[in-house]
Amino acid sequence: MPQIFHRSTNTFSRFSIVVALLSVTAFFFAAAEMQSAPYLSWRGVIRTQPVPFSHKHHAGGLGIDCRYCHTSVEVSGYAGLPPTKTCMNCHSQIWTNAALLEPVRESFRSGNSINWTKVNYIPDFVYFDHSIHINKGVGCNSCHGPVDQMALMYQDSTMQMEWCLSCHRGPEKFLRPRGEQFNMRYQQPTPSNPVKYDGQTFTEQLQLGSYLAKKYHVRTPPEITSCSTCHR
Repeated sequence: MPQIFHRSTNTFSRFSIVVALLSVTAFFFAAAEMQSAPYLSWRGVIRTQPVPFSHKHHAGGLGIDCRYCHTSVEVSGYAGLPPTKTCMNCHSQIWTNAALLEPVRESFRSGNSINWTKVNYIPDFVYFDHSIHINKGVGCNSCHGPVDQMALMYQDSTMQMEWCLSCHRGPEKFLRPRGEQFNMRYQQPTPSNPVKYDGQTFTEQLQLGSYLAKKYHVRTPPEITSCSTCHR
């Protein structure tokens, strides 16, 4: 029986299979990269606000504690936004005529809340409780980034499930002693920068984190990574 296809057809077929596999791999890789890109996740994107509030000035320069404005972060699932009265505690005395702060003064006069634009977005189908994380030793900047250096606020991470699981799969990598959660300059322990806690000296983060996980009764995988932990 005569040969129907030329011998080069075999080479072409093999080449086509390799190209197809590489194309599928490249597609899924590009899709994964696109999912975490700022276009979809809003990571690194500065949102326009009615008043250009600077965390760098207030938290970094003036050293105002996070809890002065976000009063419910230790006891509630929601960190809370400060009422206009909190702003006016200072701005009734300083920058009283600044045009930049007219929306704040108008809000205080009228009693209407300032319509701040939400920066860190989590979908409604995800359950998240600030107080649980704070009281288990998770620092503010572990999730929100270097807020005290942000002249204008932006979302520092993707806030996507993969990012959340990176912590839930190994919480000891991020835990810090209670009292340090709001310290934006906190540094994890190293041999040259040890952390003293409970009468002990820790020179490695995993050493400290494992100790704190037991002390604070932090749940461990697979319990902490089960679907029902976040999707209730």
